[in-house]
Amino acid sequence: MPPGLSSAMTLKRIHREINDLKKEDMGGITLTPTDNLFVWKAGIPGPEGSVYEGGVFNAEIHLAPDYPFMAPKVVFSTRIYHMNISDRGNVCIDILKHNWSPALSIFKVVLSLSSLLTDPNPKDPLVPSIASEYTRNREQHNRTAREWTRLYACPPAPPPKPKAPSVTASRASTSTPGPSTSTATSRASSTTRAPGKAKAAPSRTATPLVDDGAGRSASAAIAIDDSDDEGSTMSRKRKRRPGPDSSALVLDEDDGAAGSGIAKRNKVESRQTGSGDVIVIDD
Repeated sequence: MPPGLSSAMTLKRIHREINDLKKEDMGGITLTPTDNLFVWKAGIPGPEGSVYEGGVFNAEIHLAPDYPFMAPKVVFSTRIYHMNISDRGNVCIDILKHNWSPALSIFKVVLSLSSLLTDPNPKDPLVPSIASEYTRNREQHNRTAREWTRLYACPPAPPPKPKAPSVTASRASTSTPGPSTSTATSRASSTTRAPGKAKAAPSRTATPLVDDGAGRSASAAIAIDDSDDEGSTMSRKRKRRPGPDSSALVLDEDDGAAGSGIAKRNKVESRQTGSGDVIVIDD
């Protein structure tokens, strides 16, 4: 068969197997072609219950130019302690030699390799020393195979996760609040009064002695309502109004605070009573 025609048939067969892989249940097996369609990469997980469990064994599959009329060549890139696989990764299996058929596919080859990990063939070994140990000292063989799997086929352990922040530290940071804005504002407002507002003070009453002009002393009740206006200066003026029977003492209070808005207090009203003069001052 001419080489050009064989190559065209091979490419057609490879593309058909690529499409068939999409329909297969691969399980844990990986099988993909590289940029070169004649070189494939496979990942075969160690079968459960075998000495290779937990490992992943990688292999390369090289197709012949006249595939599928010639069997592919398989080379393991992962080291494995197996009587049918050499240190260089070469594989001794019947379907890759005299039992090959064009009806077989690349995926079926990989399935046969997975079965070989479970059931090695001591009658056709590629490494006779391992086959002898397998038949004479199975425990030692299994122990060595598990150790090689751990060393060469197991994926590296993931890095440790960062520790979570301490709960005690987070609670301490959240349990020490700063000074409350509302508290500070209420304190400031309680210590600072708006200008022009006077604090109410109780009224005071004084009873001075007033001369009525006839040499007699009469008592006159004076009621004074004053307020403590912070920051202001209170000036008081005393006047005496003449009257026929009594005298009236008038106190005018001016608020000297600048900007207070009150120029003069309310007028003073004097009213005569039976025993004397009562002077009431509203400020």
